[in-house]
Amino acid sequence: MQQNGSGAHGEYPYADSERFLVLLNPGASGGQPEALRRRLGGAFAARGVPFDIVEPATPEEGLRAVQAAAARGYRAVAAVGGDGTVGIALRGTAGTDVPVAIVPFGTGNQLALNFSIPSSLEDSVRVAVEGRVAQVDLGRANGEHFALIAGAGLDAEVMTDATSELKNRLGFAAYLYSGLKNVMTPKTAEFLIVADDHEVRVNASMVLLANAGQLGAGSLPVEVQLAPESSFQDGLMDVCIYAPRNLPEVARILWRVARRQFGGDDRMIFLQAKKVRIESDPPVAIQIDGEPRGETPIEAEIHPLSGNVLVPR
Repeated sequence: MQQNGSGAHGEYPYADSERFLVLLNPGASGGQPEALRRRLGGAFAARGVPFDIVEPATPEEGLRAVQAAAARGYRAVAAVGGDGTVGIALRGTAGTDVPVAIVPFGTGNQLALNFSIPSSLEDSVRVAVEGRVAQVDLGRANGEHFALIAGAGLDAEVMTDATSELKNRLGFAAYLYSGLKNVMTPKTAEFLIVADDHEVRVNASMVLLANAGQLGAGSLPVEVQLAPESSFQDGLMDVCIYAPRNLPEVARILWRVARRQFGGDDRMIFLQAKKVRIESDPPVAIQIDGEPRGETPIEAEIHPLSGNVLVPR
């Protein structure tokens, strides 16, 4: 793990409560890590903010760095990368008063979209330094916090097939490529979903546990709301069950969701709950905030207002 910035801890008379930990995904630089570090350093230094930059070799290393910064009471953790990097920052600061700032440099940047974070580095750093703190719900699935979505079935297959190599070559188009490949003949499974006191048995291709309200399509001017009611601050997960049997039904569901027409289609079911268990026969792939995480079952619950995010004023 590399670490640098405006002086390591102790070199300058800055209290930890004034410092930013800049969590930099080494893959976010587009092959130009030195240039990205200079831009980040310049943007924070221009606002007179002391900082440390860490470039963890693994997600586990990044999580430990964030947890250490949270324990020391850093002013904030700035996550420079995609949703996976932001997820590490939110997991490491969950339940503390240390907020997370988002500097979007990833493939999807869904969390930046949901929190209206500017896409440019300089503007997102400005929000990190001058923004207000918003308390947000965090989910926890199979012991791992998530800010955006956990899911089982088709979406997890898409995430699994969109490998790091493919994303590096194609960017967001990697998800489109993987999605098209998987929806041509959508696989289904028999799901048992227990959402608080409700039990649903259904043959479906995908079940999402959504904490976020919107998904975007990378650089494309497309935003999709996943469920009729969704909020980062309602203390509930949106359980979204999609059960298309063929490609025309996939297209119909996508069209209806894009137009926010959530009722009147028995291929879509929406619930809200605080605790959810998902089982399936056969077991299907699962993902947590876009990262493949094995197969079903999933045990999930919502942790109300346990995360803090810096958002525009």
